[in-house]
Amino acid sequence: MLIRVEIPIDAPGIDALLRRSFGGEGEARLVHDLREDGMLTLGVVATDDEGQVIGYAAFSPVAVDGEERQWVGMAPVAVDENYRGQGIARQLVYEGLDSLNEFGYAAVVTLGEPELYGRLGFERAALYDLRCRWPDTENAFQVHRLADEAFDGVSGLVEYHEHFNRL
Repeated sequence: MLIRVEIPIDAPGIDALLRRSFGGEGEARLVHDLREDGMLTLGVVATDDEGQVIGYAAFSPVAVDGEERQWVGMAPVAVDENYRGQGIARQLVYEGLDSLNEFGYAAVVTLGEPELYGRLGFERAALYDLRCRWPDTENAFQVHRLADEAFDGVSGLVEYHEHFNRL
């Protein structure tokens, strides 16, 4: 298995993985639209020995109270059903966080399972007076600091790209 930044030839495999993993076209359409609009900050893939995409994590810009702060949202994250339980999602997330840190990004937000993402260094965003637009997500909306000063003087509504509103 290989974990790396996505390249154009991965797009059909990513699309197929997302359709299988989420049982529909919503997440696949989201990633396609983000990519087409130049709003995909980073995509990280896991490939098997034959080069087939078996895991994926996408990162795209978010704004905090309408301001660009070098923050990104992580979504979607998917691992092929036949490869789950092997730590691939963790490796995808860590590779993404490491790359974003190197590029000077300040923080990453995600909406997901608190126990899983907590083990990966994410914290409840509400601890920093941060929230997202979706109701009843206080425990699931989480943040990971990449820069020491990322949360200084920052609070309010974290907004994903408008493509996320179609899910």
